[in-house]
Amino acid sequence: MENKNIVPEMFGKNVFNKIVMKERLPANIYKKLKLTIEECNPIDSSISGIVANAMKDWAIEKGATHFTHWFQPLTGITAEKHNSFISPTSDGKVIMEFSGKELIQGESDASSFPNGGVRNTFEARGYTAWDPTSPAFLKEDEAGVTLFIPTAFYSYSGDALDKKTPLLRSIQAISKQSKRILKIFDSKIDKKTRVIPSVGPEQEYFLIDKKYYYKRLDLQLTGRTLFGANPPKGHELNDHYFGSIKERVASYMNELDIELWKLGISAKTKHNEVAPNQYELASIYTDANIATDQNQLIMDTMKKIANRHGLVCLLHEKPFARINGSGKHNNWSLMTNTGINLLEPGKTPHENAQFLLFIVAIIKSIDEYGDLIRISAATPGNDLRLGGHEAPPNIISIFLGDLLTEILNNIKNNEPNNKKKKGKITIGIDTMPPLPKDYTDRNRTSPFAFTGNKFEFRMVSSLMSIARANMIINTIVADTLENFADTLEQSENVETSIYNIIKKTYKDHKRIIFNGDGYSKEWIIEAKKRKLTNLQTCVDAFPKLLLKKNIDVFKRQNVLSENELIARYNIYLENYIKQILIEANTMIDISSKQILPSVMKYQKDIIELVKNAKSIKLNCPAQTDIMKKLNTEIGLFKNILDQLTKMTRSIKIDNLKLLEISKLLKNKLIPTMNELRKSGDNLEMMCDARIWPLPTYAKMLFDI
Repeated sequence: MENKNIVPEMFGKNVFNKIVMKERLPANIYKKLKLTIEECNPIDSSISGIVANAMKDWAIEKGATHFTHWFQPLTGITAEKHNSFISPTSDGKVIMEFSGKELIQGESDASSFPNGGVRNTFEARGYTAWDPTSPAFLKEDEAGVTLFIPTAFYSYSGDALDKKTPLLRSIQAISKQSKRILKIFDSKIDKKTRVIPSVGPEQEYFLIDKKYYYKRLDLQLTGRTLFGANPPKGHELNDHYFGSIKERVASYMNELDIELWKLGISAKTKHNEVAPNQYELASIYTDANIATDQNQLIMDTMKKIANRHGLVCLLHEKPFARINGSGKHNNWSLMTNTGINLLEPGKTPHENAQFLLFIVAIIKSIDEYGDLIRISAATPGNDLRLGGHEAPPNIISIFLGDLLTEILNNIKNNEPNNKKKKGKITIGIDTMPPLPKDYTDRNRTSPFAFTGNKFEFRMVSSLMSIARANMIINTIVADTLENFADTLEQSENVETSIYNIIKKTYKDHKRIIFNGDGYSKEWIIEAKKRKLTNLQTCVDAFPKLLLKKNIDVFKRQNVLSENELIARYNIYLENYIKQILIEANTMIDISSKQILPSVMKYQKDIIELVKNAKSIKLNCPAQTDIMKKLNTEIGLFKNILDQLTKMTRSIKIDNLKLLEISKLLKNKLIPTMNELRKSGDNLEMMCDARIWPLPTYAKMLFDI
């Protein structure tokens, strides 16, 4: 019976949530702070000191000695600078202190964080600002207990230097425009109503034994294997998917659940994924801002707990070539603060018309801004994953399912919706029958699939923050909803206008709907005819960020200024260049210091064998053939290595030529790296396993 209470007792015990606030704050202070959180009002500076003191006392009681403003710079990871609660007094003693000013704002040296050109190097100030809508929390480890305060990060001039700030702006934008639509259907909608993007990310990852990780320089420096021949068995049989979880992995997962529950993260589902030693964790849906913070914590905790079990957690999108990659399926919907899902079809004409209006708004947004959707999932690692096993293709399309597609087609063609025998309702004319929650199958080849009451955006990679994807989705949908609201608020016949918007929008943008196999060759041809977005790589995608239509949509919704967009464009390209160059240099290092010495030693052994055989006039055609083939492959490998070395050494990062350099890497350097890998993998298959210097795929994927 005691075990039944362990989760409720531990859940959120390290989170300064509303329950803790209510217990520790005076009633009037708690009420003000609660309104700030729930209605996204500016923080009242008069209460900050009281809140800070309560937060400090709570943290110290739980063993904390330090606090940090926790933020998400444009580096791909989270950042933190720890400060102790200790403050000196005039009598030479110290006290434990934490002021309202320290809670609300901090200052960090921003000179070493990416800025994309929005400021000069000598302009070093960076500020962190408390985000009260995401609760503070405690992290426990061998170093002690620290209070983490989620914050935004911005420059001296006010430009966003992080992922949280534009995400919060986009949440504000979509709430504002969604409320305008809701008010057309319900005049009682007031300023207290909020519409919140709800997100449930599914986090995929690999686990390998630590002993193999530390023998692989490529995994340590780049997160993925740059060499590795196919194992005799991969995921061909799909026998790992949903299979029995190994005891060592189950132990890891159990401790991971407990640590996440302490942080108030409702880790719900865990299972074996498609590839050997690949797994998935899914958390319960929450608002997009908190979901983003929690997912960053999930990734950090995964790596920390793995280390305790003698394992390493690999979050790279494609740690193993030709093996299923890892994604982070981003399940997105819109919820009111009263708990109504706006993507739930509903059972009445009122609900169905509203549902359809939001659906066609999303269809229009994804069609018009398919390039931004591709950018939202663009990383060098994801270029290796997309279009492969279990990953959607680069072509941007939407899966609606047959029933919803038929309903919208019927509206477009002015036909009644009674073919499915589910009844019909009216908003002046026949529109849509009541629908069960799961009225459509899943399409795992679709990048953006409607799955009952949400859209599953499957392109996001396992390593990425979900902030970028959700910021972009929120922004473009908000812009479309604003356009709809402008029309409907001026309409004399709202019912007819709603129908006309649904009909015209679907007619204009139905090209984006595809319910078939996204992997088929026929779809590639068809998508080209439809002129759908198909950006194969980061280098193809990133320049689209600065198209006028894309700059304008971010400016209209007050999410990103033109300067902030330019900064991100520069940062994305610079990160791409640096990551590819790190991989190239790592390949050169492994090739020169590990592979070549090993294969040449093996070559020497074969030569000695052949020489000795011939000295006693023993015919050895097999050994001679092996020697010749090995010699040819070593020569090829060395030749490609020399090409790669020369090419890599000649590349210098120039901020004025980032796109030009990126294209060079994409078109010249990466193909050369691929050739070197192919030759290296051939050598692995030709060599004695005892002399091969790198742990093989078979060992890493099957030994836990």
